[in-house]
Amino acid sequence: MITLVLRSIIIYCIVLFAVRLMGKRQIGDMQPFELVVTLIIADLACIPMSDVSIPIVFGIVPLLTLVILHYFFSFINRKSMLFRKLLNGKPIIVIDKQGINYRALQKLNMTINDLTEGLRASQCFNIQDVAYAIVETNGNISVLLKSQASPATTSDLKLPVEETCLNVILINDGKLVKENLQNLNLDCSFIDRILKEQKITSVSDVLILTINSNGEVFFQEKNKPSKILNKKVST
Repeated sequence: MITLVLRSIIIYCIVLFAVRLMGKRQIGDMQPFELVVTLIIADLACIPMSDVSIPIVFGIVPLLTLVILHYFFSFINRKSMLFRKLLNGKPIIVIDKQGINYRALQKLNMTINDLTEGLRASQCFNIQDVAYAIVETNGNISVLLKSQASPATTSDLKLPVEETCLNVILINDGKLVKENLQNLNLDCSFIDRILKEQKITSVSDVLILTINSNGEVFFQEKNKPSKILNKKVST
């Protein structure tokens, strides 16, 4: 039993290392060669993990080989556009000014149902509103709406707007994010002052507290509505 547990731990660590090497892509964002490597790694990991009659090295060597192969392919994929095209394919236009490109759908082995489902995933429910639709190399569908179907922007309406700001989390589920405080040149007294003003006794009572580059503070206590401070807090 101990041997089985140790084998499982070793294989798990190696698989975790392999997946981390592949980056932070989600399954739907993977290129074909990345998905193939992921599936093979999962299959290879199960065999030496469950069958103690197989030497563990017979599982480790193939896994490490795949890791090296993936790193090699990724390196060439970054350096060579020709290799990238051969390995990943290229984006294909399935809807243009002429409408749906049926030959492109056949080439991709897609049905109309597949196309409409992909459009709905891109928040487009009417094909007639689509100017262009492109199937990317990872299988996702990118959509460009016709001008009359595109939502109006603030520039179209000529409305004054404030610059978009990035919110930085200072309290995350009752825990102080000291690294973010240091990056903003703030200290704990800043947090204490906000909590005191809002009559909050402890950091552990706060679900989330963020601040943006304009100094606007957003926070929410646990099991209570969220708030945005009216005044600007200097960072």
